[in-house]
Amino acid sequence: MQSAKIFLLLGSINAMLAVIFGAFGAHALKARLGADLLAVYQTGVHYHFYHALGLLVIGVITYHFPPSAWIRTSGWLMFVGIILFSGSLYILSITQIRGFGAITPLGGLAFILAWLALVIGIIRQ
Repeated sequence: MQSAKIFLLLGSINAMLAVIFGAFGAHALKARLGADLLAVYQTGVHYHFYHALGLLVIGVITYHFPPSAWIRTSGWLMFVGIILFSGSLYILSITQIRGFGAITPLGGLAFILAWLALVIGIIRQ
């Protein structure tokens, strides 16, 4: 039950942050960033929100299924993916330091592994 609460909280907080970052991008950054960097920023927002919803789903699954290391791992990988993928795109677009783009694929890999771990966890239930 504790893992369920953690992932429900992480999902809720990250959904809220995705809305805040999306509004910030649409209002404060629209005039400051070129179309290419604004698109990068918005990609970060989209993936942030999708995976916040994923964390909520993992919280619900964790609540209803017996304890599973695979599903717990899925949640943590998804959270790390948000930080690495979306975080690197936010920083890259705002600072225009292209080196942050090297971090983004690590976040994408974390997302892929999170979904794979969730599949395995569900199959093993």
